[in-house]
Amino acid sequence: MKISGKHILYAVGLIALPVMMVLAPIEDTAKTSPVETSAPAGMISVALPENLTKEAVIGKRAFDAACASCHGANAAGQDGVAPPLVHKIYEPSHHGDASFHRAVQQGVRAHHWSFGDMPPVEGLTQSDVDAIVAYVRELQRHNGID
Repeated sequence: MKISGKHILYAVGLIALPVMMVLAPIEDTAKTSPVETSAPAGMISVALPENLTKEAVIGKRAFDAACASCHGANAAGQDGVAPPLVHKIYEPSHHGDASFHRAVQQGVRAHHWSFGDMPPVEGLTQSDVDAIVAYVRELQRHNGID
């Protein structure tokens, strides 16, 4: 089996996530500046909420370790790699929380975007995915997607 740089980054993220979650202090809310972040060409800009709930703070850590390498910082997507999750397509009425769980567990066949199929993501617990969904949903609401 050929191991790519992407696989190595994923493995490092899976190893780093539990360490980061133990070592990083958990606050009731995380303060972020209410500025927009730039996304790669062809993707979106995401306005960040000033505060995140405790669960979303945990979700951001998990997202950064396991999802951002493909879906980009703050779920803004990466051109040619993976779609933004802060997008109307992923609003709760179209892709409910269970869709995120299935995507992590089983992967997803390409159906809305031309990025190709998403493989399953190993090493995330149901609680990890719940927290990631909380983070993505807070980003979505702050950006007018609910």
